[in-house]
Amino acid sequence: MPLFDRKDKSRYATFTRRTLTMGGGIAAIMTALGARLYQLQILEGEEFMTRADENRVNQRLLAPLRGRILDRFGVELATNRRNYRVDLIPEQALEGVDAALDTIGRIIVITSRERERILHDIAENKHFVPTTIAENLTWDEFARVNLHLPYLPGIQPEVGETRNYPFGDQLSHVLGYVAAVSPDDKTNDDDPLLDLPGFRIGKRGIEKAFDLQVRGTAGASRVEVNAYGRVIRELGRDPGAPGADVYLTIDNEVQKFVAQRLGNESAACVVMDVANGDVIAMASTPGYDPNDFNVGITETQWKGLNEDDHHPLINKVLSGVYPPGSTFKPAVALSALDSGLLPADFSVNCTGSLQFGNYVFHCWKKGGHGHVDLHRGIAASCDVFFYEVAKRVGIDTIENGAHKLGLGYQTHIEIPGEKAGVIPGRAWKEATLHLPWQQGETLNTGIGQGYVLVTPIQLCMLAARVASGNQVVPRIVHVVGHTVEQRPQLKRLEFSDAALAAVQSGMNAVTNEPGGTAYAWRIPNPGFEMAGKTGTAQVRRISKEEHLAGVKKNDELPWNLRDHAHFIAYAPADKPRYALSILLEHGAVTSHPHVQMARDILLFTQQRDPANMTAGYPVNAADNGGARL
Repeated sequence: MPLFDRKDKSRYATFTRRTLTMGGGIAAIMTALGARLYQLQILEGEEFMTRADENRVNQRLLAPLRGRILDRFGVELATNRRNYRVDLIPEQALEGVDAALDTIGRIIVITSRERERILHDIAENKHFVPTTIAENLTWDEFARVNLHLPYLPGIQPEVGETRNYPFGDQLSHVLGYVAAVSPDDKTNDDDPLLDLPGFRIGKRGIEKAFDLQVRGTAGASRVEVNAYGRVIRELGRDPGAPGADVYLTIDNEVQKFVAQRLGNESAACVVMDVANGDVIAMASTPGYDPNDFNVGITETQWKGLNEDDHHPLINKVLSGVYPPGSTFKPAVALSALDSGLLPADFSVNCTGSLQFGNYVFHCWKKGGHGHVDLHRGIAASCDVFFYEVAKRVGIDTIENGAHKLGLGYQTHIEIPGEKAGVIPGRAWKEATLHLPWQQGETLNTGIGQGYVLVTPIQLCMLAARVASGNQVVPRIVHVVGHTVEQRPQLKRLEFSDAALAAVQSGMNAVTNEPGGTAYAWRIPNPGFEMAGKTGTAQVRRISKEEHLAGVKKNDELPWNLRDHAHFIAYAPADKPRYALSILLEHGAVTSHPHVQMARDILLFTQQRDPANMTAGYPVNAADNGGARL
């Protein structure tokens, strides 16, 4: 019998072909795998090693130290303090964000409102971006979080810096405050710092105006993490560049004194160096504590600030516009004298009122002042005299003169939010109200009423310009980082020396001659005397019937119906160095508290030693890196 028959041979051939086919397939697969392994390990090995290393090493952005804000003597007005913070990285929360918040909520207090904010922030960002859960924790709270950290996946404790305002509301309207970044803040700013949890930017005041300079440049930290994202060690750190320090022209001691004298009144006060426009003090009361906005203001606090009839959120110095009343009269007098339309010996007989057409314009003094010239018109603040002056020279002269003194324009001081006010005229009324100018409105303008609106900073600038004869412009920033802010070369006012001397003489009489409206509250100290001008601005129209029945004194009226009280001044009267304006909302009462405040403030400012006020500047701050002097 044959070993293999034909049928068996056919089966053997089939088996051999299958074996070869399978072997070829396996060989092809192995070749492909080998090629792929060669590509991964040899050709692209370095890239994948880098990727693996990146899974092990994280780079974290570090917020730089925010630059300080200091007064002219190097006193820290805004600085930084330690901030214990807890963040949540949503993608590392193994059981979900809600569960992570429930767990951490058993360790530190998280209110329902804060929880809503956290969930909103998480929804707005990518899940690998940390979101702040709580900050400004006490050491005990922070220690509890760290103690339970192994059971808190996704939770990341951080120790950073946050803003601190050691003088609270004393400088709130100068410094402003910092607060969390809002979506609107990111519109035109691609700084990666804005995405950092807990990062703060300037929202008002100097903090806002110089935010980019004070903010600094981000740093970075390279840390090694395990598979759960837990930090094992720090591999390297670049702290970034701290923000620039900003030196102000403010003298904190004068600022503190001004704030104390204004108290809780709804008021504003500015003190300025007439030689260069440096603002020595700027206060608007009541203020607010900027630390509240940094830490996180409560709904109750915010509501209280907004509903307060003294408007603590408004910087009245720059954003409050008021009729100037009689403090506008020096501007009217200068305009009239310099125009040549008013003789130097011009005088009127004040009987207490002036008939003009069908309307009677009243003087503040019932029965009148009798014979009044320019000197006595300013000293006694005779309204009838200035009605006659305004009628004689016209609105165009008054408008042009007021503009020369800087009224009706922003001063462009470095703090945001300043308003320009209004110096009315024919073109202004036509453009604003679409009505022609009436001559009776000129008379009202002559005593600083009607459409005239100014800010306290403008009135201080008016006093400084009258005192010095120069186009003084207020400035509040002296040094930023290593750069001394340049001051423009002062130009002379476009008024004659004779006109300036006449107005200065009248303002001196206001405080230093019997019969002057502020004589009772003068500075009696020899060499420290002040010259000034009082002003009362009506907040309501007094009807004819009230005049006939006898207008009630402000002391007898409810607070919100009383007239505003202004006072502008400079000192020393014979050699001016400092100018001041003060506003007391609804404060025009018989005792003239605002004039008493101004007297005390100007005396204190002068007694701060004028020589040291200049020498105390951190003039070399640009050379020593802004170090505290």
